[in-house]
Amino acid sequence: MESDTRTGGKPDAVENYRTVNDMLTQRLLPEARTLVDGTNRQFEGVYAAERSDLGIQEALLLALGVVLLAVLALLQWYLARHFHRILNPGLLAAACALLAVILGSEALTATSEQLRVARRDAFDSIVALSRARATAYDANADESRYLLDRDHRAAHEEAFLVKSQSLYGMKGVDLPMYGPRMAETWKAYREDNEDKRFTGEFRRELDNITFPGERAAAERTVEAYSVYQRDDRTVRSLVAGGREQEAVAFCISWEPGKSNAHFGAWMKALDEVTAINSRAFDTAADDGRDALTGRLPWAVAGLIAAAILAALGLCPRLAEFR
Repeated sequence: MESDTRTGGKPDAVENYRTVNDMLTQRLLPEARTLVDGTNRQFEGVYAAERSDLGIQEALLLALGVVLLAVLALLQWYLARHFHRILNPGLLAAACALLAVILGSEALTATSEQLRVARRDAFDSIVALSRARATAYDANADESRYLLDRDHRAAHEEAFLVKSQSLYGMKGVDLPMYGPRMAETWKAYREDNEDKRFTGEFRRELDNITFPGERAAAERTVEAYSVYQRDDRTVRSLVAGGREQEAVAFCISWEPGKSNAHFGAWMKALDEVTAINSRAFDTAADDGRDALTGRLPWAVAGLIAAAILAALGLCPRLAEFR
């Protein structure tokens, strides 16, 4: 738009647009995706390490608990046999130690499970949906580039197809076949949710349905996407018929029933399913922290009580040797 006011007019504007588009598609977007993927890999590494640590801690806790209970049981047996003390505070010490082990194990197990929920059930979906959102905006821009840059229409059309396939992929499908095949495969899925004849970010989300309302929201997103794809076929049909001005008007209009309005509805549906997973991620993180702060203090208190009761049980017996 700025180049339109300069010498050279629209031809210069299109040339500048191509330069900027090349910078965007060949440098900025790949770097942004690399950043997202790198962050996701780092998160995966931290997640794997934390889950492993929690598993080791739980195994050690159970092992130490077994040893502690065995020691207390032997102590009680010794006191009962040599001092004829059947009832002894050591019995309560064993009970407190057992309670501490149970609470500690539950805290570590609950924390590990909430970590899994946050990472696998929620964040994996957030990553797929975030990629889908970025791809959607880029595909929508490819549609506009197709209208603006007549000389490079084939390239922009191919780019649109590649991005469409990354969202909802089907083998051996070109752009004219994409819509009908999508309708066919989506119908099969709606009849049987296990019949997924497609790949891409939407498949990743539909394979990871976990939370209440998530499936319905994800399905609304795909259905809104199918409406947008139908609009794209309308745009290209108008261009093929020599009605470019109508194609442009239909493509960029936010009026109800036009392409941008349907794109907005698609993004709204996508944001809704992302929000479900984001809330679940936050809830899992809070529940994981609560499991530690809520149970571990009681486990520590149980160990302290066990030590005190064991001492109370031993002191009178030791005094008998004086």
